[in-house]
Amino acid sequence: MPWMRWPLPALLSWGAAWLLFMQLQRAGLAAWPALLAAAALGAGLAFFHSARWRRLMVALGFPLSILLAGGASAWPAWSWLLPLVLLLLAYPRRSWGDAPLFPTPVGALKDLPALAPLAPGEVVLDAGCGLGHGLHELRRCYPQVHLQGIEWSPLLARLARWLCPWARVERGDMWAQSWAPFGMVYVFQRPESMARVWAKARAEMRPGSWLVSLDFEIEGQGALACLELGGRHRVWLYQLPGAVR
Repeated sequence: MPWMRWPLPALLSWGAAWLLFMQLQRAGLAAWPALLAAAALGAGLAFFHSARWRRLMVALGFPLSILLAGGASAWPAWSWLLPLVLLLLAYPRRSWGDAPLFPTPVGALKDLPALAPLAPGEVVLDAGCGLGHGLHELRRCYPQVHLQGIEWSPLLARLARWLCPWARVERGDMWAQSWAPFGMVYVFQRPESMARVWAKARAEMRPGSWLVSLDFEIEGQGALACLELGGRHRVWLYQLPGAVR
């Protein structure tokens, strides 16, 4: 259901934990048993979320909010709106269906040049660049190319522009932007959106250009390479069909 897109399920899970906590206290249960029961509910609801990072956020949301509330009794009531405002600036409603803010690990792309060479002056896009961690890694690998980033969040786009002055960073919709000018597009999305990524790349990118995905493969498409980074991270490399190799 569209209205249940992230992070609304997380907010509902946290709200359910708080509701249980308050109801148990009203029923006369001591604070610690009520806390444990509410935390257990939050942890149980976390298992209904598919991604590991979402499960972690849901499970820890209620305990963290209790800790913050305990030390914030002297804060004015309006101060609780500040984190919400910052969250909406960094993660606006339209981006809830895309990947969360998560940095590209240092060295994650270091083996790309040997597998996906790029000519000097080629243009490379980091689609959904966040704070620019992916741009920094691409710059280390391909110092001879022109780097661009696009980010829907106005706050993150502004910060990425400041952190990556050597790249052209725009605030915009990666799905509406044409990928035709780019010899390589780098994405760090979600498993659910990879089919859409591939469809856009097939429709717009020229034969022989490269699509690079951190962590998530494209189901049903043979990757040219899968680079194991250790732990759970891996890089998937695809080449648009029609190239003469």
